[in-house]
Amino acid sequence: QVHLRESGGGSVQAGGSLRLSCAASGSIATIPAINWYRQAPGKQRELVATISNTGDTNYEDSVKGRFTISSDNAKNTVYLQMNDLKPEDTAIYICKERLFGSWGQGTQVTVSS
Repeated sequence: QVHLRESGGGSVQAGGSLRLSCAASGSIATIPAINWYRQAPGKQRELVATISNTGDTNYEDSVKGRFTISSDNAKNTVYLQMNDLKPEDTAIYICKERLFGSWGQGTQVTVSS
């Protein structure tokens, strides 16, 4: 079992930046991939970004060019750098690991116009 803990959420104005962290309880090098999802009120959970343990990344179309996913194996942490934030990015951001399918608790991101 892998436990995940997100941090770094907060409230920012449109155009601002935040960096989210997803800290794992074990080595992320053995996890095939880690995802960042988000869930806004009244909407379905959507996949935002993915990073594999070989460094391959994928992004949802609306965040391409604004969000960057990265990992630090020494810290067992995956990051989501979010720039040029928009009100529609407001959601709870949750990470998921693809070895056991564990989810974190999420961190709230609120972007005001």
